[in-house]
Amino acid sequence: MWKEFKEFAVKGNAIDLAVGVIIGAAFGGVIASLVKDIIMPPLGLLTGGLDFSNQFLVLKGAPNGAPFSTPADAAKAGAITWNYGNFVTLLINFLIVALAIFLVVKGINRMKRPAPAAAPVAKDCPACMMSIPIKATRCTHCTSELGGVRA
Repeated sequence: MWKEFKEFAVKGNAIDLAVGVIIGAAFGGVIASLVKDIIMPPLGLLTGGLDFSNQFLVLKGAPNGAPFSTPADAAKAGAITWNYGNFVTLLINFLIVALAIFLVVKGINRMKRPAPAAAPVAKDCPACMMSIPIKATRCTHCTSELGGVRA
C-alpha cells in the first residue's frame, strides 16, 4: 500500500495539482487586494463615496432600535441584516479571477497550438513515385515529363 501511495503522490498530475492549489491561494490574495484596494475605491468614488463592503439592509432591527453604520455593528446589537454589499464585492472579485484565469488559459492554449504547416517543397512523381522538387517539370529519377510550366 505504501508503494502505491508513493507512486500516486509523485505522479506528475498530483504534483501539478498541488502547485496549482498553492498558486491559486496566492493568486486569490492578490485578486482580493486588487478588488479591495484598486478597483473598489474608484468605483466608490464614481458612486458618490459608496463603499460596497458595508452596504446592508436591516431586515429586523435590534431590540433597542439603534441605527447601525456597519453590518458588524448590527450583528452585535442583534439585528438581522441582508449584507448585499459584501456579495457585490465578492461577485466583482469572482469576475476578475474568472477573467484572469481565462486569459491565462487562453495564453497557454495559444502556446500549445501547433505551428501552421509549411507549404510543401516536394511531390511524388506519378510514374516512379519518387520524391522530387515541387517545381520540377521532369523527374530526376525516371526522366518522365511531368506537365507543368517550363522555366
